[in-house]
Amino acid sequence: MTKKHNIILQPSGRRGQIDEGTSVRTAARELGVEIESICAENATCGKCMVLVEQGRFEKYNIESKRENLSPVGTEERAYLERRPKLLKEKGWEIGQVRLSCQAKIYGDVLINVPEESRGNKQIVRKSAREREIEIKPAVRKYLVSMSPPTLERPIADWERLAKGLETSMALVRGTDEKLPRWYELEIDYACLRSLSKTLREAKWNVTVSVWNDREVIAVQPGYHEDSYGAAVDIGSTTVALYLCNLRTGEIVAAESEMNPQIVYGEDVMSRIQYAIDQPDGLEKLHQAIIGTLNKLLKQAVKSANESGVQKLASETTAYHPAAHSRLTPNDILEMVLVGNSTMHHILLNLHPKDLGLAPFVPAIHKSVDIKARELGLHINPAGNIHVLPTIASFVGADTSAVILAEEPHKQDENWLLIDIGTNAELVLGNRKRLVCTSTPTGPALEGAHVEYGMRAAPGAMERVHIDERTLEPKYKVIGVEGWNTDHAEFKGHVKGICGSAIIDAVAELFRTGIVDSRGKFRKDLNTKRVREGESGWEYVIAWKEETSIGRDIPITQQDVRQIQLAKAALFTAARTLLKRSNLESPDKIILAGGFGSYIDKEKAMLIGLIPDCELDKVYAVGNAAGDGARIALLNVEKRNEIDSVTRKVERFELPTDPEFQNQFMLATSFPHMSEPFPHIAHLIPHRKADPLAKNFMSK
Repeated sequence: MTKKHNIILQPSGRRGQIDEGTSVRTAARELGVEIESICAENATCGKCMVLVEQGRFEKYNIESKRENLSPVGTEERAYLERRPKLLKEKGWEIGQVRLSCQAKIYGDVLINVPEESRGNKQIVRKSAREREIEIKPAVRKYLVSMSPPTLERPIADWERLAKGLETSMALVRGTDEKLPRWYELEIDYACLRSLSKTLREAKWNVTVSVWNDREVIAVQPGYHEDSYGAAVDIGSTTVALYLCNLRTGEIVAAESEMNPQIVYGEDVMSRIQYAIDQPDGLEKLHQAIIGTLNKLLKQAVKSANESGVQKLASETTAYHPAAHSRLTPNDILEMVLVGNSTMHHILLNLHPKDLGLAPFVPAIHKSVDIKARELGLHINPAGNIHVLPTIASFVGADTSAVILAEEPHKQDENWLLIDIGTNAELVLGNRKRLVCTSTPTGPALEGAHVEYGMRAAPGAMERVHIDERTLEPKYKVIGVEGWNTDHAEFKGHVKGICGSAIIDAVAELFRTGIVDSRGKFRKDLNTKRVREGESGWEYVIAWKEETSIGRDIPITQQDVRQIQLAKAALFTAARTLLKRSNLESPDKIILAGGFGSYIDKEKAMLIGLIPDCELDKVYAVGNAAGDGARIALLNVEKRNEIDSVTRKVERFELPTDPEFQNQFMLATSFPHMSEPFPHIAHLIPHRKADPLAKNFMSK
């Protein structure tokens, strides 16, 4: 019998056991992950390069080694050695980077498929929403015209510029009234080093960028109107960057990419553990996100220039020879970054180990301002990096951004904000009181840990419906118009099933009675789609003839169980906050995040992922964390507002709740073991009371 080995492919999250001697590219194809290649696997095109990760990965219970692949062959080595510049730029070495068509599997491996090698690019659903934002940026520009120094008035360059700014900025008297009004102004050291040269080349007519009305961070020759900044949402799974004009508020470019840290762990706890276990773990995680941010910045500047964005200079001024010039990274003067507490710590190179250990204490709660050069971010070196405040151990700056965007602290009604991801953050309340908590939901909701789960990409099912009479399914696939049943012949389009369709499928299995309220498959149904598979009972959504992987795609009993665990954790967190606020249900539920925006709210309620509520009071708001970051970028007053609000949010750690375990068990049933869920009761008219409920309710 052929020996098998484990292979994990990131960032897709696909995994499986593969026959020994199979090439990495073939194994990836079998698991539904396309890797580029145009040379018929002759090691000449280099399109299929992958990275082999080394070390112990406890989450997968494997030891990944380069030696677990076949040795680098002659043709493969020759191809890589001809490209020393590429290897140097990427920081790769031969053995770490392999051509997947040549590398054969002889042991357990974790493979990272870089962006440029992916055949089907991940769809990152984190677009920005149109919002009315009052423009009050931290960075403002002022035109300053000075007379040059003379022997009679040999005033130093900085003092001369500062005096000129006194008029341009209409400065008020400093705190010490004996000092001149410009005296409290400061200049960034990097800016100071080039100041003398710039003033003379500009013939003493310059545009000065001032941060927070107190520090000069850029001096440009001539007259310039526009400044640029970037707002970034660093999610556990995806990173989204919005490049904005700080004068107009316009988004001039938006870029997104998978978070490269997924290679080291799909959820925050596994990344914390990686940082603890590996001597260079934190550094790897930190450099991975900094590298991705720099890549996105470069792409955003390129996209802005290609779309015709121009830095405007006065066409009449004598100070600047050109009316227009191209945007450069140096024109980006500020960034606002948000992310959960773990992403926040890794970004700032703060060790996250104490986040994962009781009493779960972060290094800092308040907002942070730091120079771009300190983090190695490729914008203006004097530029400011502003990170919004964290709230609790696992309620981070991204939740602060969601609060800023949706403003529950200004409402009379009780709003429940849920940001759904591998870790879910919840905020409940109104202008009088806000309470928050978080819970790990695991990556199952995004496709990982589900037999044929995958993240959103072409070939992934994104919607599922089951006919209650025939028990036959229909589904929609990313990249294909309409339902599969709309096509006379539907073959070769399906690779797997992504998060939104997983929720649909489980809800439909329950609604049609294929699984009962405890998630168990019924075995007496008259349909060939319900069968006993290799790992237990399952329901086949797509037959192998419809797929591109040559295998049936089912939802298995274990898949249902994974969703039960994830949804129970989320529901219990929501129920706990409601109880602490003496509420039966929220007045409004807001689903934030890319995943939350694409799930069907009725089906989410049907399985008990979210509490019962009027369905027309359940809203998806997209990437609210990214919107909040953009608001903080464009309006400096909002930073003070969210700093104040987060200090008043009451934090609640679920592990301290003595009722958590019993409430969790009640919530594992569909939609719940004891709660009535009146707003979706019509979908399940034959629902019966579960006799086990009293066992957990009485404890």
